[in-house]
This record gives sequence, structure tokens and C-alpha cells, in this order.
Amino acid sequence: MLEDIDLDARLIRVRRALQRQRGAGLVFAEPKTARSKRTIPLPDQIAEVLRQHQDGQAKERIAAANLWRGSPCVFTTPIGTPVDPRNDYREFKDLLAQAGLPSVRLHDLRHTAASLLLAQGVPARVVMEILGHSQIALTMDTYSHVAPEVSREAADRLARVLWQDSDDRDEGRGDS
Repeated sequence: MLEDIDLDARLIRVRRALQRQRGAGLVFAEPKTARSKRTIPLPDQIAEVLRQHQDGQAKERIAAANLWRGSPCVFTTPIGTPVDPRNDYREFKDLLAQAGLPSVRLHDLRHTAASLLLAQGVPARVVMEILGHSQIALTMDTYSHVAPEVSREAADRLARVLWQDSDDRDEGRGDS
């Protein structure tokens, strides 16, 4: 929702989800759990892309004129209605094919982001909060495959802290 994005502060608030419900069509629903409602910081680059998107959407609004429906969604159709998740998924699949990438689920991007964050040393608790998991055990169980890489990096960092000073002293001694 437009009101849930603060581009100046580079924050996005997750408070609702667009879902297809039988008999009701597309509706805004509460997230599954209380933890699912969260505020996520945005990288500068994404905030900039969203600003550009808003500019493009303003042009679409002008082009649509009387047809514009004025959805509160960030991403809309050219006439301002919410993007149907099924259409969004089809477009995602088309983009993958055009890029020559394997077919994956949209949800797999979430797994990739979490794995990359953990591999970069972001604390599991922070990843848990970004994902909206209710318990850290869920995050760790789901992304345990990243643990060996993170553990190796932790061991290497510990070695640098413990032995770097002694290596420097050994080099300074010099054998004559």
C-alpha cells in the first residue's frame, strides 16, 4: 500500500496482503501472524527504483484519465487497479524465461534473500524479523544449509583475532 512506504526514511511497513478469496475476489487481508506485521528497512537503491516507479505510475494515471481507478497499491495495472497475483506470477515466469533462468517459485526469492543475508553474517534474529517469522527456530531450521558457511567464516574470524597479533610479532622478530 502506498501509505505503508516511506521513501524518505527508506522503510516499508507490512500490514496487509492482497489475496484472492473464493467468492470475494481480490481482498486485502491481515498477515498470518502478529510477527508478520513488521517494518523493513529498504536499501537506497530500492528506494530509488520505487521513486522511479511512482513517476512512471503518475504518467500512467494521466494516460488513463477517466479510466484510472486509484488503487492504494504500490504496483497497479495501467488503469490503477490492483495487480492480480496470478498475473504477477505469470509475468515473473516470463521474466525468468527471457533472462534464461530456471523456473522457480516467487517464494524462492524470499529464501534466496534470507540465505544471502545469513551468508553475509547478518544475525539470525535480524533475518527472522525481516522475514516475519514468529520464532527464531523456524528461521534456523529453514536456513540451516547456510550455517556451515557462516560457521566457517566465524571460525576464520576468530583465528584472525586470536593469531593475527602473534603472526605480526613473529614477522617483526626477523631471523638473522
